[in-house]
Amino acid sequence: PISRPPLPNQVSVGSPAPKVSLPDQNGKTVTLADFVGKKNVVVFFYPKDDTPGCTTQACSFRDAKPDFESLDAEIIGVSSDADHGPFIQKYGLQYTLLSDVKGEARKAFKVPSTLGFLPGRVTYVIDKKGVVQMAFNSQLNAAQHVEEAKKCLNKMAK
Repeated sequence: PISRPPLPNQVSVGSPAPKVSLPDQNGKTVTLADFVGKKNVVVFFYPKDDTPGCTTQACSFRDAKPDFESLDAEIIGVSSDADHGPFIQKYGLQYTLLSDVKGEARKAFKVPSTLGFLPGRVTYVIDKKGVVQMAFNSQLNAAQHVEEAKKCLNKMAK
């Protein structure tokens, strides 16, 4: 398990992932627990669609999708945006984006805010047993989230 840097009150590595259900870009409810026993899940929380850092992060996950597929991992992005359709179309994103309009998932995962007001950027890797194996927090280094998640999944595969 990897956890860098540690966050106060963060969902910790080795603990069960919070059970959250949110609507995806098509209005279908996605429940994280549905992946237990089937796939590893990479859940990345980001502040807002179509902003510079978030676009970098989303496109980094898009470009690495074949790597994640080979590691038997589903990519799921989460932000407070109600409609991800334009963002998905503009950048050709081929994975699930969930709408956390009320901040329920962010609260369940204890994702911190930056400077007290900017929604945090944290990526979690959840194994097939539903256990958090990695938590990576970096507001400024958006592309690093992909590398950290791949490192964790590669270690899990060994």
